[in-house]
Amino acid sequence: MRMPTHMPPTPEGDHALERFRTAWWQRLLAERATYELTRFLVLRLLAFVYLAAFVSLLRQLEPLLGSRGLLPVGQFLAWERAHWGVGAFWREPTLFWLSSSDGVMHAAALAGVVLSAAALLGATHAFVQAALWALYLSFVHVGQIFYGYGWETQLLETGFLAIFLCPLGSIRPFPATAAPKAVVWLFRWLIFRIMLGAALIKLRNDPCWRDLTCLDYFFETQPNPNPIAWWMHHAPHWVHAFGVLFNHFVELVVPWFVFGFRRYRLASGVLLVALQVSLIATGNLSFLNWLTIVPALACFDDAALLRLLPRRLRAPTMARFEALPISRPQARAAWALCAVVGVLSVAPVMNLASSHQAMNDHYDPLDLVNTYGAFGSMDRERYEVILEGTTAAVPARDAEWREYQLPCMPGDPFRRPCTVTPYQHRLDWQMWFVGNGAARGEPIEDEPWLVHLVWQLLSGSPVPKPLFARDPFQNVSPKWIRADIWRYAFTDHRGPGGAWWKRARVGEYLGPVSLEDRALRNYVQSFGWPDAPR
Repeated sequence: MRMPTHMPPTPEGDHALERFRTAWWQRLLAERATYELTRFLVLRLLAFVYLAAFVSLLRQLEPLLGSRGLLPVGQFLAWERAHWGVGAFWREPTLFWLSSSDGVMHAAALAGVVLSAAALLGATHAFVQAALWALYLSFVHVGQIFYGYGWETQLLETGFLAIFLCPLGSIRPFPATAAPKAVVWLFRWLIFRIMLGAALIKLRNDPCWRDLTCLDYFFETQPNPNPIAWWMHHAPHWVHAFGVLFNHFVELVVPWFVFGFRRYRLASGVLLVALQVSLIATGNLSFLNWLTIVPALACFDDAALLRLLPRRLRAPTMARFEALPISRPQARAAWALCAVVGVLSVAPVMNLASSHQAMNDHYDPLDLVNTYGAFGSMDRERYEVILEGTTAAVPARDAEWREYQLPCMPGDPFRRPCTVTPYQHRLDWQMWFVGNGAARGEPIEDEPWLVHLVWQLLSGSPVPKPLFARDPFQNVSPKWIRADIWRYAFTDHRGPGGAWWKRARVGEYLGPVSLEDRALRNYVQSFGWPDAPR
């Protein structure tokens, strides 16, 4: 008797098959959603960040990186080529290998301003995003210490993903083809790594993140406090403790839900954005928090964002989005990008899992997939190094010394803290690091660019003057310059016209020096800067 080749399905088999079909990962991948408004917002906010970065660059390019700046790019590239040979071109990929003249770098920075403004106004094209990425990559790789921050590589990684979010055949704000969902998922993978990396570096490195006291110090000791930071510093301790708990929840728990079902994903997006907005409101952390909102927007789909539009526009807009065709070449490019990101993610994931986690690092010359983190250690006190000059013949302590005031760092205790985010005064930031190092006993010789700055100020060079809030020596050059270490703290009370800061001198960082100082001349000469003594 011939047996049947197929057994009839049983109720138990049907039930198991249905369970397989409705597994969470199946339902997740089968989720129907469009991301046209998401793409629009991601690209506009990214363009805003690019614009802030390029404007900041254009205004500070000559005194920081120009041919007579503190760290000349041409000299840096010559050193790289001398030490690494042909490998230098891949070690520091930059367009400025072709030419690093002041004119070329100014033109590149201006091109970045124009392209980012065009993208902000709605230009949506892969070439625009690729040009912005290549231009900023070129500056980051020659910016040396002034461009050594984690948000520089974060902008490069975010900007590279944005290239694949745009079509090649259109430049209008809402392209005629659908946004590739694979790239949206890569943005979620980026925000996951940013948040988790920030959480782990805090919990591993500084006990104040574990005993909930870090915010007792943060608002006062952060790089560029704003006026709201003064008020937040004086909030009750329970407010600070709640803030630390909220930070841990958003950075450590919430990221896991960006890959979840819609309701959890939307809630994650709201919390991620809320944390960044709170940081924007209470400090001037360059464009870091604005930039971090960009991949967090990938948590929202069109159905959620359409709630921001009038009710009568929602249905027709959604119908138009759902009818958009998928560009097969763009989809294939997106999946190829997923494969590249997957391979390059191995090292960052291993870093996240390591007990010796690096706070900010990159693993490939193009900075495509990186490691992120912030405030892994918290300063308990604020120290500033203040430069002063005098025209007196003898640099006595009781001579008339005039302070060099930076645009945003504490100097004059009565000056109101600034609000400049997302703009970055890069000399201010480096002087914040100098203050911390000086308090630990690190000598000024560890900061060659700062010695170069002192030399330029003594020489009466006009190049560095735009980096300061004002020039205390309008028509003459100081004969002597010194630098003292000061401890700053917020005042306890403020009346009308009262001081924001109280300060006390704690030591000497650089004793009085002049152009005739042989040690200073020899040090500057050893670096071969264009304005060094011959």
